Amino acid sequence: MTTTVDLQLACEFDNLPSAEQFQRWAALVLDELKPNSEITIRISDAEESQSLNHSYRGKDKPTNVLSFEFDAPPGVELPLVGDLIICPEVVYRESLEQQKSFHGHFAHMVVHGCLHLLGYDHINDADAQEMEAIEKRLLATIDISDPYRDDEC
Repeated sequence: MTTTVDLQLACEFDNLPSAEQFQRWAALVLDELKPNSEITIRISDAEESQSLNHSYRGKDKPTNVLSFEFDAPPGVELPLVGDLIICPEVVYRESLEQQKSFHGHFAHMVVHGCLHLLGYDHINDADAQEMEAIEKRLLATIDISDPYRDDEC
């Protein structure tokens, strides 16, 4: 594998995915689209997620995943693509509401967040369709069915 994951566990939560799972999920995206890259995945509590979501997106509630793309100074080349902040409380609640497996939904959040770090978004319909198609294709390779079957991220 060419992807390096720095996993930071900033909260405790039952049944979190393993470091190996986070590595595998990030590598699904990054090995294909940006080889030899590094990413930080921080598992945060709802308070930290809400604070960051409020500060950076103007939304005063915790969220499933936040992505912070790393922008190197001109002339500096680093393999770091950025940071993902994932709140397991929100991911768990959504997995129950959407009748998905907790780890499967976590995998989707990692893939989704990695794509955001690489510049993909879902602001307009065409961009959303492109991003979702990549997510579906990559997740299918690890036997996770269409995460958009009846919900939106």
